[in-house]
Amino acid sequence: MAFKKNRRPQANDPLASQVPAGYRPAFTPGSQGPGANNAFRNQAGASQYSRSNPQYSAQRSRKSAKGKKIALGVCCALIVALIGCGAAFAVWYNNVNSQLNTGGKTSEELENINEQLVSSNFNEPFYMMLIGSDKREGDDEGGARSDTNIVVRVDPTSNQATLVSIPRDTMIDIDGYGTNKFNAAYNYGGAAATIREATQLTGVSISHYAEVNFEELVSLVDAVGGVDVMVDERIDDTDADNTTDHPENPRIIIEAGEQHLNGEQALVFARSRAYVDGDFTRTANQRKLIQALVDKVLALPVTELPGVIQAAAKCVTTDMKVNDIISLAQQFKDDGDLLMYSAMLPSVTGYVDGVSYVFADEDKVTEMMKVVDQGGDPSGITGSTSKLAQKYGAGSSAGGSSTGGTATGSGMYAGNDYDTGGASAYSGGYSASGTGSSSYYGGATGGYADASSNAYGAGTGYSGAASTGGSAGSSGTGGYAAGAGTGGYATGTGVGSAY
Repeated sequence: MAFKKNRRPQANDPLASQVPAGYRPAFTPGSQGPGANNAFRNQAGASQYSRSNPQYSAQRSRKSAKGKKIALGVCCALIVALIGCGAAFAVWYNNVNSQLNTGGKTSEELENINEQLVSSNFNEPFYMMLIGSDKREGDDEGGARSDTNIVVRVDPTSNQATLVSIPRDTMIDIDGYGTNKFNAAYNYGGAAATIREATQLTGVSISHYAEVNFEELVSLVDAVGGVDVMVDERIDDTDADNTTDHPENPRIIIEAGEQHLNGEQALVFARSRAYVDGDFTRTANQRKLIQALVDKVLALPVTELPGVIQAAAKCVTTDMKVNDIISLAQQFKDDGDLLMYSAMLPSVTGYVDGVSYVFADEDKVTEMMKVVDQGGDPSGITGSTSKLAQKYGAGSSAGGSSTGGTATGSGMYAGNDYDTGGASAYSGGYSASGTGSSSYYGGATGGYADASSNAYGAGTGYSGAASTGGSAGSSGTGGYAAGAGTGGYATGTGVGSAY
């Protein structure tokens, strides 16, 4: 009979004699020799490894205890690592928050700022004040005024933001200091005064603020990998790239068109005022830059936001915490593309006692902020008049039917966008003789300095000499002197143009 390997031969089994040589059963009583645990040896094979067997339980207990020690050690190591990371994060978080929330300000300054802010949450629209300063090395006065003032409506519920610039030369009445330009509020009362004046001018309550140092903006733009903006006009400005005072520095020239700007280029883009309308194009460019930065940040993975916030802390001071910024950014990222509107406060321009001002069109400001508050696009609302300008008898260049000038249409510097229009934009010529022969912006009347041209009305430029130049009449003394000729800052009976 063939041997079946799956059958174990018994002692008096006839098959026992057929067990192959070398076969050894799994257990043979007494085979473990003297001193072995007889009770354990004499047990059946199944009961030897029973969980109820004390001997087995003892062995299992020793192995289990060893495993627990290993597991406990691993857990302890993980906990220590997590605690270490948590401590490092806490240090980082506190440091960045300190930078963001103080920015070198005193406790009194911070308290004054908080008094101007109202409570809000991220589940409803709120207003935020952006304040920009551009203090440069060796320029003590530049840092005392706010070059950029933007009221922002942020609506997390509809993934929308609206930026409204307040021209820095806007005439306001500052408590205790009288008539001033808007940017002087920062000089007299810091960010708190700027927020207060913006609230009074626009009629909206502001919940948060951020103060940006443009000199340090370079690091933030570089931290997000640069920004993409549309440059409307070639920028070649030695003041903006700081080579006027430091000719040894490299020139930074930005061509017109869609451009990818690094930090240094973005700073020049935000600084330059080398435009016909000066500060007005600059404020538009600054809004473009802010929008480009926001778009770039929202496109970043959330894991990169802490690094960006750390870079922002070097150039931004705000009442918002790190977790607030990350939470808000994540909320906008989750809701899709951000819709942004951009506009300037409806205004007209003029002079009072030889000082140029921007005058808010009070009725249009009310109209604009109502549109903004409803989430609409305010960019089409422009200024045409101002009660304050009328009060001061300011010579305005808002165009239209000027009382002593020949301008028609919107005129240069008219309204919100300062679009060119009318017959005598910027009141005609700039330097040469003849009627508008060398016009600063192509005008109908005269020039700026020479004897046969009429500068801002009758007369000869700033010299005040009598002249028969241009079409502005013959008896005016010229210059910026007040007088009967209401077309400009010139006396006499000249026709003058609307400046």
